[in-house]
Amino acid sequence: MPTPKKGARLASSPAHERLMLANMATSLFQNGTIVTTLPKAKRLRPLAERLITFAKRGDLSARRRVMRVIRDKSVVHKLFTEIAEQMNQREGGYTRIIKIAPRKGDSAAQAVISLVTEPVSAKQAVVKEAEAATKVADEAPAAEAAEEAKAE
Repeated sequence: MPTPKKGARLASSPAHERLMLANMATSLFQNGTIVTTLPKAKRLRPLAERLITFAKRGDLSARRRVMRVIRDKSVVHKLFTEIAEQMNQREGGYTRIIKIAPRKGDSAAQAVISLVTEPVSAKQAVVKEAEAATKVADEAPAAEAAEEAKAE
């Protein structure tokens, strides 16, 4: 659990905030994505990422550490078997926060926090394609200059 910030908490007491974050983490791992207010999403992110890191370790001690926060055994099982396998190649950044339109009733800033399920290699493939495109673009003027030299 991250160290609570000084000043006002998200809820009425630190214990209530801890329980609220535990419930949101449970819902996040159960459903894959949740809609909440932006400050709650920002407070949930470090907790969720730490729990996923424990799940990637996979030993009994890590499972007991996660069970301190998430009380539902079926969600913990899903975290250790399914989610940890998806995040195995990823070194961090397991969650994503996307801001959405404000809530209608009180205009509170809302956000969608979700698990990142895309494979890591997709980004590396995009980078390689971009590098190949720049090499082709650099070689094209050189090839045209060589053809002009031969024509003269």
